[in-house]
Amino acid sequence: MDSNKKLAFSEPFLSQRRKVVSGFSLGVGIFLLFFTVIFLNSSLKSPKVQVFLQGFDSVAANSSFSSWPFSFSTNHPSSSNASATATQEYKNASLHSEEQRVQQEEETHGTNGTLVSEKLNLSVSGNTRPENSSQTVKDVNSIGEERRSNASNSVLGEEANQETPKNSSSRAEKKSVGDFSSSEKTYNPEVEEMKINFYEKCNIFDGKWVRDESKPYYPFGSCPHIGGDFNCYLNGRPDTDYVKWKWQPNGCDIPSLNATDFLERLRGQKLVFVGDSLNRNMWESLVCILRQSVADKKRVYEISGRTEFKKKGFYAFRFEDYNCTVDFVSSPFLVQESTFQGKNGSFETLRLDVMDQTTHMYHDADIIVFNTGHWWTHEKTSRGEDYYQEGNYIHPRLKVLDAYTRALTTWARWIDRNIDSNRTQVFFRGYSLTHFKGGQWNSGGQCDKETEPIYNETYLQKYPSKMRALDHVIPKMKTPVMYLNISRLTDYRKDGHPSIYRLDYKTNQHQNSAEHYQDCSHWCLPGVPDTWNHLLYVSLLQHGKATWKYLN
Repeated sequence: MDSNKKLAFSEPFLSQRRKVVSGFSLGVGIFLLFFTVIFLNSSLKSPKVQVFLQGFDSVAANSSFSSWPFSFSTNHPSSSNASATATQEYKNASLHSEEQRVQQEEETHGTNGTLVSEKLNLSVSGNTRPENSSQTVKDVNSIGEERRSNASNSVLGEEANQETPKNSSSRAEKKSVGDFSSSEKTYNPEVEEMKINFYEKCNIFDGKWVRDESKPYYPFGSCPHIGGDFNCYLNGRPDTDYVKWKWQPNGCDIPSLNATDFLERLRGQKLVFVGDSLNRNMWESLVCILRQSVADKKRVYEISGRTEFKKKGFYAFRFEDYNCTVDFVSSPFLVQESTFQGKNGSFETLRLDVMDQTTHMYHDADIIVFNTGHWWTHEKTSRGEDYYQEGNYIHPRLKVLDAYTRALTTWARWIDRNIDSNRTQVFFRGYSLTHFKGGQWNSGGQCDKETEPIYNETYLQKYPSKMRALDHVIPKMKTPVMYLNISRLTDYRKDGHPSIYRLDYKTNQHQNSAEHYQDCSHWCLPGVPDTWNHLLYVSLLQHGKATWKYLN
């Protein structure tokens, strides 16, 4: 037989062989399937598979595959569309649930409370942590002290960017900072404190005075830069309870005024108060507050060496260690006092259409605090006869509120034309209420017997008409202006004025005669203007730029 010749088999033999091979393949397949089932049954006991099954149960319960940690790919177009639709429905449901939660929180805490829905950036990308959500507010207390060492940085600017802390735990990373709810039914004191101190949208000028036994920002007699007419303690005022009150806004807590932090943020900058003697009152207060935190007091000085600040002019305190100044520019009307040459000689006028000549002293400041109001109550301005001037025209008679509004309009136009709002932050401090009884300052008005604030709100005055005029001017400006609305909070404090203690009287006779000319408009220092500066500090933290944008 030829060995190279292939062996031929008959057709019946081949048919039997195919049957044997097919049966053998079927047996092998059954064996492999049986082996696989046994292997999977033992493998299900491992932790990884159990976690997988738990995830499967969770997904099944939610009736959605969009939350799975992995996805199944398919080329079927309808399947892809169905998956996308299910994913979007899941995200929409999550967003709706979050909005409902925020609404419930707001109803619980009020409109000035801890949560503001418009500031919460709710994520619909499948991540549980929004990229631009509001951060935890960190309280600033007295020097070297913090109430919460683990609180995150606060976002106080309206368009602040937020970054995830590098050292935060994975659990914290997955939780929205703006989300104060928790899946765990436990009390979290840090979260509760976050709620209380979320004050970004809080109206800090709506509140009440509460008793506070802590020391004032600077001790009595410690600051040599208080004008004699404000230094009630050295002028012999016997009671001191007028410094034992703290302003408490309704609906939120605010950080304490940290003088060191204030100076650090002010480093290399220029802060200027522009206005009348009430702004000088506030300026001297801030100088004393900031000076108290400086170790070497000799490095805080008025650059020209002056110690009396009642005369009109420009005054600047330099804080050498921080390369910054806190200045005062006397400009009681903001617009220009002038003279007019008439047929019968010259007479004084007030140019409602021209700014005061002091503008070159503060146009380049980083922070400017304006005010005007009290000089508009004097006889000449309040009568308004042949006094107010616009161009070459002298108004025979003009109501004072009309004149005041025209002057504010001139100020607003100058601000819009000359102030770079990207650099300079503009404030306007509101009208400070007076408490004369029995007449005005020059007609026997008194307040020397007042030692407590007003408790009954029915005795409070109406919102000042001059501030209603300001409310109409500011919205028309293109430059952002922060309004320090201190009228209401000063109205309570009938106990805080120098009254007869505006001078150091050498004899009882001089003091008795002073009762006919009391000061019930300015404020003792330490005293109420310290609170104005506290609220200036908080306002800068709320809405400030650059170094003021975040809490440390």
